[in-house]
Formats: sequence, structure tokens, C-alpha cells
Amino acid sequence: MNIVCDYINQINDVLWTYILILLLLGCAIWFTFKTKFVQFRMVKEMFRLLADSNNKHNEHKKHISSFQAFAVSIASRVGTGNLAGVATAIAVGGPGAVFWMWVIALLGASSAFVESTLAQLYKKQGKDSFVGGPAYYMRNGLKKPWMGTLFAILIAVTFGFAFNSVQSNTICAAAEHAFGWGNLEIGAILTFFTLIIIFGGIQRIAKVSSIIVPIMALGYIILALGIVLFNINHLPNVFEIIITNAFGFDSILGGGVGAALMQGIKRGLFSNEAGMGSAPNVAATASVSHPVKQGLIQALGVFTDTIIICTCTAFIILFSGAPLDGSLSGVQLTQHALTNEIGSFGSVFIAIALFFFAFSSIIGNYYYGEANIRYLTTNKFIVYLYRILVGAMVLFGSVTTLELAWSLADVMMALMTICNLIAIVGLGKYAFFLLKDYQSQKKMGIKSPIFTKEKMPEVEKDIECW
Repeated sequence: MNIVCDYINQINDVLWTYILILLLLGCAIWFTFKTKFVQFRMVKEMFRLLADSNNKHNEHKKHISSFQAFAVSIASRVGTGNLAGVATAIAVGGPGAVFWMWVIALLGASSAFVESTLAQLYKKQGKDSFVGGPAYYMRNGLKKPWMGTLFAILIAVTFGFAFNSVQSNTICAAAEHAFGWGNLEIGAILTFFTLIIIFGGIQRIAKVSSIIVPIMALGYIILALGIVLFNINHLPNVFEIIITNAFGFDSILGGGVGAALMQGIKRGLFSNEAGMGSAPNVAATASVSHPVKQGLIQALGVFTDTIIICTCTAFIILFSGAPLDGSLSGVQLTQHALTNEIGSFGSVFIAIALFFFAFSSIIGNYYYGEANIRYLTTNKFIVYLYRILVGAMVLFGSVTTLELAWSLADVMMALMTICNLIAIVGLGKYAFFLLKDYQSQKKMGIKSPIFTKEKMPEVEKDIECW
């Protein structure tokens, strides 16, 4: 097992050090300038759309509303990365990793906007709802079916298998720390409930996510806000620690600029998924009048995940005085920190919160995988087999080592992100055109802009649903 971990870590070093960080930041900066900082200047519009997003453009009873699509994407984003991932980033890279998580979220929201807008543009009508995502815009937009197939395989493995093993592993670690429960028993229960939900399809996943996500996110934010207010006098010092460590001014609290940068971007990407190509799969299912609407809402999802929820975890850890010497990492560091703040209930609260965070991620992750399995084949047996294998990986994750689970997830995440970024760079001009069209309609006083494919005659034949 150690040999496998070492080999995977070597691949990780090559992918992240020499390829992915430059590609991620480069694309995020380029999209930010090309959209004229859409993620900042249109925040008000994002919230307006979200407030009105339960209304479907097409009243087909099985279509997914924009809010439900947002909830499923947040369900996948808000999970282990927010509690365990942030703690791991701080433990390995120092407090400065938090700063680089903020940077990748603020810039990466533009990538999230572009990929989700493209997913809406190239979506297709499925049996029960719209379907789409990177595999579809690679095939129909880039005219590269082989690339769509490659991406579909990568995301099905990454989210259904690798990421879900991380989620179940962390749930079990938290339950063991809080209650002393055995990993195998918790894993079996988790697998049982996972299979019940995923065999209900996207409709059941969307309904469960739209209930769980707002409750769990608000509860955690309220708790963190209480801790921040209780420690308000220490807030300037915490910001100082984060900034000085991010640029290597404080070598005592971490591994220097390189470690902070690497961990911040790695764990930030795992958490908010901006540019990874995952959220577009559910963004495409939403019934909206203009592709840009869902692009804006998904950009807001990046802010919700990293700027709000990840920051909550970081503040809890840094306020608590928990050891950052590597003796604790992952969810156990978060549990220890919260225990320092509110007593022994802190460990129990994190275990309960993590169950809902990570369980919602498991079912959200599964949907991304199934959507791409359906892209590859219409064979129902294959889809059912995939559901069983996802359940098996949830069980496997509960008993495997934390290091192997994270290492495998990092490799698969890097490969699919590289594939998706190449695609959205090639198709980005269409997202920019759609943004201009949306803004021009808003300037004309149209409250709810409408898009029709006749506005893009050069790609009209490749667009099905508009």
C-alpha cells in the first residue's frame, strides 16, 4: 500500500507542480479579464437570480429548477474539502494556504461562470430532464468526440470512485473520533443510504440536496460566526498570520510560500471545483431562459463554498490555538479546534455536520458520474452496475487510509481539470458573446433576458435546446 501511495504522490508532484497550477491560474486570470471581472461586478445579479431561481423557464414537471441545480452543485462542493480539506491545507502548508484558497476562488469563479454557461448552451433534452456538461460541449462545440469520451471516463471515476472514497473516509474518521464507532459499521450504513438515494435518480438527488444543503450550510455558518464574534479581538491577528505566512514572511508557521501556495490551490480546487468541469454537469440540467443565468449562479456557488464556508473552518482552527505542527490533520484537527472553542460537544457537532456535508457530496458526486456514464452508453445495466460500484467505493473509502484516498483523488482531479480547461479556453468566446447579449438585454430594461440560437448562426446547428 505504501508503494502505491509513493507512486501516486510522484505523479501528483509532476501534475500539480509543473502543469495544473499554471494552467488553473492562467485560465482564471484570462477569463476574469475577458469577462471584465464578471464575478465581482455582477454579484448583485447573482443573488437576484438565486432568489428567483425556483421558477422554471419551462414548466415541464420533471425539469430541474435553477435553485435545485445550484443545490446539487453546492452539495458536491460543500463537503470534506470544507472541514477536512481546509484543515489539511493549514496543517501541511501553514495558515498562508487559506490566502491562496481565497485567491483561487475569487479568480476561479470566472472559470466557473464560463464552464457552466457553455454547459447550458450545449445541453440536450434527456428523458426526464436536460442533460449536458463538458463531454457534450467537447463533442458538439469543439468537434472532438474522443475528448468528450475521455472526460466522461475521467469524471465518472474521479467523482463516483475517488472523491466518494475521500468523503466516506472522512465521515468515518470523524465518527470514530467523536463516538468511538468502527469504520466498517459506519461505512456499511453510509453505503446503504447512498444506494437508496442514488437509485432514485436526479429527481430524488435534487430534492434531497435542496433540503439538506441550506440547513447544513446555514447551521455551520451561524456557529462559525458566533466563534468569530466571541474572538473578535483576535481577528486582526488571524488575518496578519494568514497574510504573512502566505508570502513566506513567517517561516515558523508552515512550509513556506511553495507549500502554502500548493496546498491552498489543491485543497481550494477540491473544495470549490471551479474550472474542474464537475458543476457544469448539473448546471446544464437547469431550466432557464438564458445560459448566462446559470453561469452566474454557479459562480456564486464558488464564493459560497470557499469565501464563506472554508473561511469559517479556517477561522475556527486559527482562533482555537490548535497545534499546527502536523500532529493533527484533516477532520480531527477541525474537531480538536472546535472542542477548544465550545467544549466536548465540538467534536460531536463536527461529526454530525460532516455527515451531512459529506453525505450530500456523495450523492452530488454520484450524479456527476452517472450523467457521464449515460453520455457513454444508454445501457441500463451499465448504469445500475455503476451505482453498485459507487456504493462499493463508499464502503472501500471507509476502511482505506486517509493518505491513499487523498492521493488518488488529487491525481484524478488534476487529469480531468486539465482536460476541461483546454476545452473551455477553446470555447470561451461563446460564453463571452452570451454575456454581452445578456447585458445588452438588461440595459434595454428586460428583467429576464431570453436567448435563442438564431443569435449565434455560426454554431446554430450544434445547439439543440434554444
